[in-house]
Amino acid sequence: MAPDRDHAPLAERVEALLAAGGPLPIVAAGRPVLRRATEPYDGQLGPALLARFVEALRLTMHAAPGVGLAAPQVGVELRIAVLEDPAPVPEEIAAARGRRPQPFRVLVNPSYEPVGTARAAFFEGCLSVPGWQAVVARHAEVRLRAEDEHGNPLDEVFTGWPARIVQHETDHLDGVLYVDRADLRSLSTNEAVAALWSQPSPKAAAEALGFRLP
Repeated sequence: MAPDRDHAPLAERVEALLAAGGPLPIVAAGRPVLRRATEPYDGQLGPALLARFVEALRLTMHAAPGVGLAAPQVGVELRIAVLEDPAPVPEEIAAARGRRPQPFRVLVNPSYEPVGTARAAFFEGCLSVPGWQAVVARHAEVRLRAEDEHGNPLDEVFTGWPARIVQHETDHLDGVLYVDRADLRSLSTNEAVAALWSQPSPKAAAEALGFRLP
């Protein structure tokens, strides 16, 4: 039998989660919280608790390390995510993947829509699916609508790797993991990706492993 939801008020659960201090435990695939749609944020935490929760998400993302983290990944079913990418990669990879530094952002109740029809496919991983990567074809450009942690509206177009991060983290808030969108013939351990598929493009991996690119 699947475990029931925790019916304690969200604010109480978040307070308990933050009580230990330091980075929060990251929930791994197989836990139901990663497969449920999140609740829209509507003041459930209050401004002070929200600020503490956002800072904990940031600390946890940095410690992992990762470039994005969604609330369900720490067991909280709220429509909140954070992202930040210093893009510490070689210039050749940055150019091929459209990866550029991104400042820290808090996304409250985000949604995205594609801009145009172009798609891009690259290896992608997830902190909730540790040890593995797979090639995911995603929209090359998306329009993000959200609010920040202060309720200010965000309406921004993202391209390249930042667009990938936006899609990945927003998908988490809908109960979707990257493996749902991946070509599973490309599924590789982190060690295999580092040893064999570290090229800027996954073209060689597609030829060797037998999957198609868009």
